[in-house]
Amino acid sequence: MKLMEPLRINSTTIHCRVLVPAMVTRLSGEDGYVNQAIRDRYVRYAMGEVGLLVVEAMAIHGNKSGPLLRISEDRFIPGLRDMVREVHEASDTKIVPQIIHFLKISRRGWRQKVEDLSREEIKLIVEQFGNAAYRARQAEFDGVELHMAHAYTMSSFLSMRNKRKDEYGGKTLEDRMRAMGEVITRVRQAVGDDFAVGVRFDAEEGIKKGYTLNDSREFALRMAQLGADYISLSAGGKFEDAIIRPGHIVYPYTGYSGDKCMPGDYYPDGTNLYLAEGIKRYLVERGYQTPLVCAGKISHAEHAEEILQKGWADIIGMARANLADADWAKKVREGREKEIIRCIYCNVCKNLDETHNEVICYLWPKGTLHAPLWKPGGNPVWPTDGKLTAAVTPSEIKLSWEEASHADGVCGYDLFRREGDGQYEWFTATTRTNYRDQLAIAGRAYKYYVQAYTEAGMRSTPTEVVEATIPFPDYATASA
Repeated sequence: MKLMEPLRINSTTIHCRVLVPAMVTRLSGEDGYVNQAIRDRYVRYAMGEVGLLVVEAMAIHGNKSGPLLRISEDRFIPGLRDMVREVHEASDTKIVPQIIHFLKISRRGWRQKVEDLSREEIKLIVEQFGNAAYRARQAEFDGVELHMAHAYTMSSFLSMRNKRKDEYGGKTLEDRMRAMGEVITRVRQAVGDDFAVGVRFDAEEGIKKGYTLNDSREFALRMAQLGADYISLSAGGKFEDAIIRPGHIVYPYTGYSGDKCMPGDYYPDGTNLYLAEGIKRYLVERGYQTPLVCAGKISHAEHAEEILQKGWADIIGMARANLADADWAKKVREGREKEIIRCIYCNVCKNLDETHNEVICYLWPKGTLHAPLWKPGGNPVWPTDGKLTAAVTPSEIKLSWEEASHADGVCGYDLFRREGDGQYEWFTATTRTNYRDQLAIAGRAYKYYVQAYTEAGMRSTPTEVVEATIPFPDYATASA
């Protein structure tokens, strides 16, 4: 299985192709230091044996931004080094920090933009990236990832909405890449040739008059030409289409571009894969084999493997899927895929980030701050057979079942659905004992069954199957 094969990235080798992208936790304090909660979160990922773990974005400068890790001064190095050591002790997982520069923003709506920066300030940003990357090496990370995606400074230079008029401006493609080129070059000078340097950027902005694949493939090519050791693709997450809430800091993931960045359950799996395919092909045609990371609603091992086999990407980025089950990679490696607690892409984690609350998963047991540890034990059991029932309305199918039991508690329920003579497929998960299938289509026969699961992913026997069909509507009678 290619997903579980190692991959060399500069002087380090990741033992599998599963990557946890940088994901805000809101667990740090405003002092910027690594605390126990932060260490516990990343050690837990490492215990799940992911290949590469990217620590949430940490600031290279001193601008205020609430609870945020910092790498802007040498005083942060000891805490970061301790975290790296604990991650390395937990497994063979490699770990890199994502380093970020962001511009100022106020609750009154004012937002600093790249056109407000002087040349001297741009030169300082370039130097800050280099210094922060050097600190990452001193902290004994396995590499460093440069944040050039979403709503932040480096992404804003690349943007077609860049309104600068000078050599860093938005009129030409070359000028939009200038700051990016200077940062990558300075970082390489700071860390040397034998330290992994990755770059994460938007393969598409997802906003009106924002750049698309036509530009992003050129950005990726330039990154490869400058010696980036891997390129990680995201999309969207921009301020320009964010929903404005008076009195609140603008959150750049509330508009359509936010959906592109973190597609919810109503988007198809692999929403942004066409971008990875296009960029990978463009690089290969020009002689570059730079490892490419794709992401965006990928949670099934067979889907991830298909992507790798087709050559659309070299590494699979899975943030929310690994948040839901930190043992995802370990379970796949051990052939225990049926025990995976699958992300349902409800985006509760995203909403917690938006409201500046600690980021947890909806599917975790209540009161849990981190993904639960695996515990040996039996399977959940039903009082009888689960007693699954289906009630049909003109527009949906309402399902309900018994509560299952287990010594360590039942974490949730997986719902499987079959349409007509097709195969049963995992449909969704819930922590409740009922579910309303609002995607059922009239005139089609559906069959369902439910399995309870523990926090370790141990499943009960399936309930008995229940069948239901919404009657096809009589539109003529309704309009009479």
